[in-house]
Amino acid sequence: MTEKLTLEEHQESPQMKNLEFILDIALQLTVELGRTKLLVKDVLQLNQGSVVELTKLAGEPLDVFVNSKLVARGEAVVVNDKFGIRLLDIVSPNERVDKVI
Repeated sequence: MTEKLTLEEHQESPQMKNLEFILDIALQLTVELGRTKLLVKDVLQLNQGSVVELTKLAGEPLDVFVNSKLVARGEAVVVNDKFGIRLLDIVSPNERVDKVI
């Protein structure tokens, strides 16, 4: 029979203390709209109003990276006049930990 811990007991467990140690570590979150390759001459010709075609199609999920590792996919949303992302598909927790470390 497994023993259930109360919230207070769970927070005091050695595992929680170890986890609290890493909770304040800053990570870089990046959302990628798409990619492309350009020649140097094409980059030098870019100016205001230029359009660069990306590999993703309109409406395709955007890739979400943490420290350059794919962790989720989502869709762009607007929140209080700022862009955000609604997560649609998340990589499994074990895979995320493996990719972030």
